[in-house]
Amino acid sequence: MNLPAFVLAATTWLVLAVDSACADTTFQSTADRTHLLELYTSEGCSSCPPAEKWFSQLQQSAQLWKSFVPVAFHVDYWDGLGWPDRFASKAHTARQRALAAAWRSGSVYTPGFALDGAEWRARSVAEISAPGGKTGILGATVDAGKNVTVIFHPTASAPSFEAHVAVLGFGLSVQVKAGENNGRELLHDFVVLSHEVKPMHREGAAFAAATKLKTPADARKIALAVWVSETGKLEPVQAVGGLLAH
Repeated sequence: MNLPAFVLAATTWLVLAVDSACADTTFQSTADRTHLLELYTSEGCSSCPPAEKWFSQLQQSAQLWKSFVPVAFHVDYWDGLGWPDRFASKAHTARQRALAAAWRSGSVYTPGFALDGAEWRARSVAEISAPGGKTGILGATVDAGKNVTVIFHPTASAPSFEAHVAVLGFGLSVQVKAGENNGRELLHDFVVLSHEVKPMHREGAAFAAATKLKTPADARKIALAVWVSETGKLEPVQAVGGLLAH
């Protein structure tokens, strides 16, 4: 594939270095769409552990970060059953409700999946690994000061874009002591520990945004997930991600 000169120049500095002792790592998509797979879950939901187990197994897929980027949003509407999920957020619940409204659904549920912004029930690795058409090249870098820079070079024009920057936690073990999962030890992966939305500004034929990486202290293994959408829309246009040194 012959890339535009601007992209070739820009991607030379799309390097990830969490600290000066780490080797440089590039997080960059191809022009083909990388799917964003969202899981909405809760520690207070007894039907969520099997879905999370399937989600965790995505770590073994050779297409992880290449064809799809998984993110697990913990919602807070099960907390009233007696067990507050420490990973849950009102913002996560609001995002799920906004997606449900876009699907013209009157309710939200867990476990719930969204693939590229659309309701999804298949749980098929083959489906999330399938080609998604060309949408543009997305790159992200974290420098030694934990400054995150995102650049997107779209294949189709749009007036403006937003960048979503999320830090994901892995291997998070929780002993649940109340609610529907009382007495169970739950293991979580791809957990959204922080999620920021930043407006992107135009830089020539591309769009760019910047923020500061929020590194959690209690996650021993973390990843960066970045996706872009048209301003005001929920559907992701392109996604990229990968593990971070921590």
